[in-house]
Order: sequence, then C-alpha cells, then structure tokens
Amino acid sequence: MATDAATKPRERAAHLGPERRRPQILDAALQIAAESGTAAVTIGAVATHLGVTRPVIYSCFKDRVELLAALLDREGDSLRETLLEALHTGRGDDPEAAFIDGYRALLHAVEDQPDTWRFVYLAHADPAVADMVAETRRALARSSSRWIAPALTTWWQTTDLNRKMPILTELFVSSSEAAVRSLLDPENDWDADSLGEFYGRLMCRAFAAA
Repeated sequence: MATDAATKPRERAAHLGPERRRPQILDAALQIAAESGTAAVTIGAVATHLGVTRPVIYSCFKDRVELLAALLDREGDSLRETLLEALHTGRGDDPEAAFIDGYRALLHAVEDQPDTWRFVYLAHADPAVADMVAETRRALARSSSRWIAPALTTWWQTTDLNRKMPILTELFVSSSEAAVRSLLDPENDWDADSLGEFYGRLMCRAFAAA
C-alpha cells in the first residue's frame, strides 16, 4: 500500500557527534553571516540551513553568542595566517615591489575566502561579538608590527621608530582593511592585482615618508 507523501515521516539527519557536527555548524553560520549579516545567525537559522533540529545545534553551542565566538575565533586565526603570509611574501630589497607583492597576496587570499573576510567586517556591527572583533583586529595589528618595525629599519632607517610604530601599525591595518572592503564591494571594478599595486605604491610612499 502506497504511503501518502504528506504523511511520510521527515527524514532524519545523520547522527554525528558534537566534534564532527561543530565544523558543519560553523560553516553554515559563516555562510549565513556572509550572505545576510551576523544578526541573521541564530540557532534556528543554522538548524534550518543544515536540515536539523535546534537541539542538535544546542548540543554543540549553548547559544548564538558562543557560536559566533567560536566562528570568529576560527576565522580570525585564518585571517592572521593569511596576513602573515602576505607580509612575508613582500620581503625583499625593493620596498615598493615588496609592498605591492604583499598587498596582492593579501587580496588574492580575500578572493579565495570571501566569506571569511565578509564575516569579520560585518561582525563588528553585532553587539554580541563587537569586543571579540576588536580583539581580532588588535591581534592582526600585533602580527603586523612584528614585520613593519624591522622592514622600516632595513629600508629607510626610520628615526624615533618606537614612538611612531603604533601610528604606522594602525595605518597599515586600516589600509589593509580598506583594500579588502574595496575588493569585496561589487560596485568596484578593481581586481586583486591592480588594487594590490595601487595600495602597494601608495603605502610604500607613506611609510618612506615616515
């Protein structure tokens, strides 16, 4: 006897333990945040996205704040690794070429992981994670300063460097964020190479003038 489709029981999601389920939940939350903003990341929205019930999500995260914090921690680590790799790409005897190579490497990484970057730049507007976003930014600044100081000493023998470093680090991080936002803006027609060259030349001159 045929079973009526309307009365057929809902197919249950495969049972996975929390350690296997957590990465799936974080991936779903990242996609939702990148498409609709962090306010759209709720336990119910993530459950719907994955086709599971809310208790499945609650078995891994006690609430949306813990979920967003875990996502920010994961994606923040990815951003720091990307930024450090971009900085080391730019080492060399020609400072302008080094800056251009570094910004290009950073922006190509953004092209490869656009959802990660969109999430971090959207998350600051969510009060639940604003402090955590700020700490991620400070960590990026600390990573940057460890490269900037010796580079300035090698290329330009910058005077009074200790006093200038906080300002120069903020300038570098802010310019990197601006470059990322510009690349992610659908109304801009820049690609990673041309935008990286533009920022690289611009910032090399700014740092040389310091």
